[in-house]
Amino acid sequence: MTRDADAGVEALVDRCCELAQLSAKDLDALGAEVLNDVILNQVLFRFADDALTESVLASVQQSGEAWLGGTVWQGRPAIRLPVSNWQTTADDVNRTVESLRTALESKHALP
Repeated sequence: MTRDADAGVEALVDRCCELAQLSAKDLDALGAEVLNDVILNQVLFRFADDALTESVLASVQQSGEAWLGGTVWQGRPAIRLPVSNWQTTADDVNRTVESLRTALESKHALP
C-alpha cells in the first residue's frame, strides 16, 4: 500500500469511529444504556426493559431505515449498531437515531 492509501484507510477508520461515538452520545440522550466503551466503530446498547429493547429493534428493522442487529449481552437483549460503510455520514446517524426515537414514541416509552 502507498502512503496515500494508508492515509485514506486511516481517515476512513477514524471517521467510522467518530460516527459511532456520535451515535452513542445521541443514544444516551435518547435514554438508551450504552453498554460498551465506544472506541471503535461499534455501539452496543439497550433500553430499560428487555421487551422494549426487542420491540424497538423489530420496529426499526421493519422500517428499513437502518440496519441494527440484535444480540444478547450478559443474559439480556441488546442492539448492535455498527458504523462500517465508507459512505456513512452524520446525517445517517441522525436518521438512525430518529428511527429509534419514532419506535420509542410508538411504544409510548418517551415522555
